[in-house]
Amino acid sequence: MSWLNQHRLAFLLALSRLAGAPVNTLLSLLAIGIALALPAGGQMLLANALQAGRHLAPAPQISVFAEVGADQRAVQTIGERLRNTVGVQEVRFVSRDEALARMKANPGLADVIDALPKNPFPDAYTVLPTDERPAAMEQLAAQFRKLPRVEHVQLDADWVRRLDALLRLGRTGVLLLAVLLGLGLVTITFNVIRSQALAHRAEIEVGQLLGATDAFIRRPFLYFGALLGLAGGATAWLIVAAATLWLRGPIGEFANLYGFSFQLLPLSLADSAALLSAAAGLGWFGAGMSLGQYLRQGR
Repeated sequence: MSWLNQHRLAFLLALSRLAGAPVNTLLSLLAIGIALALPAGGQMLLANALQAGRHLAPAPQISVFAEVGADQRAVQTIGERLRNTVGVQEVRFVSRDEALARMKANPGLADVIDALPKNPFPDAYTVLPTDERPAAMEQLAAQFRKLPRVEHVQLDADWVRRLDALLRLGRTGVLLLAVLLGLGLVTITFNVIRSQALAHRAEIEVGQLLGATDAFIRRPFLYFGALLGLAGGATAWLIVAAATLWLRGPIGEFANLYGFSFQLLPLSLADSAALLSAAAGLGWFGAGMSLGQYLRQGR
């Protein structure tokens, strides 16, 4: 209980110090919030780009063609094997007669198809995978090629590879931006805590004379840094939320011009929690670095 009471008092002391300098606190929050809003906004746009890409592009699928001479039982066996494969979401059968009718519906191919002596198309299956990553789809296609009486397997995932490459590029850019601006948050917290330590130098020295440990002296400053970082993260979240609301209308109108409905979504719950946690953690880390250096220099 004594340990918990010490942490409670340190937390309340940090709150009072934040409230005691409203102008400095506000300026620090704006600096941290604007810095963190850039990677947070990048993550929000990346998530929305992924949503839009999945909405606009067709679902990736794998086409499995049976041998032209395969009988009905062999074709049904292929379908059963496909449905029992791990990683398959849906299997749809496309008969050779259905494929022939589709080709005849094309005006440019109708005369050519009518000139053929018999139906040249095989029975086929269209497979929708549960995992749309290129590597996972390649692995599924390799399994399908080993099935008996399967003539050809076509993997329709070129756009998935392009989208995956763009997303990896986007994630790398957001991560790099987050690291650089996270270092900026640590620097801001380091300097703020340094000024706090100098302002309370007499209080620290009296505590040391009375036998206070470094951990006891650090505690309110660590809470100060964590609260400053958390409040800065909340400021960044509010900036991104305001930008989302501001852009939602124009982006929706632009999407309607191209015939599809799209709504810009805010940061997800997981991304919001990660933003606030990272901001508080970086604030705590910067405060620990700053006060640790101050106490070492004081000795």
